[in-house]
Amino acid sequence: MSKNSIACIAFNGRKVFIAKRIPKGQMGNRWEFPGGKVEEGETEEQAIHREFQEEFGVDVSVGEKIARANFKHNGETFFLDAYAVTLPHDGISKKFTLTEHTEYRWAELAEIPELDFVDSDMLIYPQVCKYLAGIL
Repeated sequence: MSKNSIACIAFNGRKVFIAKRIPKGQMGNRWEFPGGKVEEGETEEQAIHREFQEEFGVDVSVGEKIARANFKHNGETFFLDAYAVTLPHDGISKKFTLTEHTEYRWAELAEIPELDFVDSDMLIYPQVCKYLAGIL
């Protein structure tokens, strides 16, 4: 049985929104595109809204699906779908409330391979780059 996760890609010009996970669990203290697991009975869009409310205290606008990858974690297959999202503000002058991350920032896509990024997000990274190149 496969499980679904979502990754949310917010762009600000040529930069993308990333967040650093709190230092716990296998992927602790690593950078990621925000997102998480899709709960039972929830659509991917509902999961995106819930995750941003829980993790950053904001609601987002959900755009199109821009990438998909699958991976195995602890013997289970996961599908990771990435969606373009729009944040209500940039989180700089008015800070987001962090519950699952220690920091966030807007990063150049080219920086991401240099950062300690979670493995599953690196699977969608080429598709995210291709998408951004197509909209600029």
